[in-house]
Amino acid sequence: MDSLPPVLPDPGTHTATTKPEKPAAFREEVRYGLRTALPLGVAVFGFAVSFGIVARSAGMGWLAPLVMSATTFAGSAQFAGASVLGTGGGVAAAVVAASLLNSRYLPIGISIAPAMTGGILKRLLSAQLVVDESWAVGHIGGGRYSRGRLLGAGVLIYAAWVGGTAVGVLGAGFLGDPERFGLDVVSPVLFLALLKGQISGRLALLAAVLGVAVTLLMVPVSSPGVPLIAATSACLLGLRKR
Repeated sequence: MDSLPPVLPDPGTHTATTKPEKPAAFREEVRYGLRTALPLGVAVFGFAVSFGIVARSAGMGWLAPLVMSATTFAGSAQFAGASVLGTGGGVAAAVVAASLLNSRYLPIGISIAPAMTGGILKRLLSAQLVVDESWAVGHIGGGRYSRGRLLGAGVLIYAAWVGGTAVGVLGAGFLGDPERFGLDVVSPVLFLALLKGQISGRLALLAAVLGVAVTLLMVPVSSPGVPLIAATSACLLGLRKR
């Protein structure tokens, strides 16, 4: 985000072709990522509790949602899949909706690739912590990313997501409807906050508005999951050159 302060000394820590990271600078970047992601982590925790409740009510049991959160770690896709199943949608619709939502990680992965230094296993494990929130925190301007910030934010968000899922799944019987605690508004508020930083031009604004319009028009007349799939088609506008 442009509002973040300049990256700490040792600019070479952010590209794969320059000098190795200095341990002290890297640790400071990790701490910065943790601090910056803390407010987001609170929202993610609430979202995860809501997911756990929805997944349990959709008949996924208690173990499957926990394993899904620990290995998939893709909040919106997981929530979409559980929501589609819980409202009577088919498995195919749930899979397609989740896959389309996760397709955004292809360009995200390309954008952070230069910051992910080290061997294949190290890069693979680091990439597991790259989600919307850590991606936003890790951006230091000019299309560059800090690996330390990405990992610091990612660890915190991961802990919040898996922990919140556990609370939601294991406490579903006691917690009941997520609306009881206002958890139903956590997801839209969180993603609106993330969306604000991504709308940098008319084309991005048009894609966001079109996605909302498609969803609102299709919800009353289509099967569960279909509006979500159709709304993601708005992202195709991003293929056009600005």
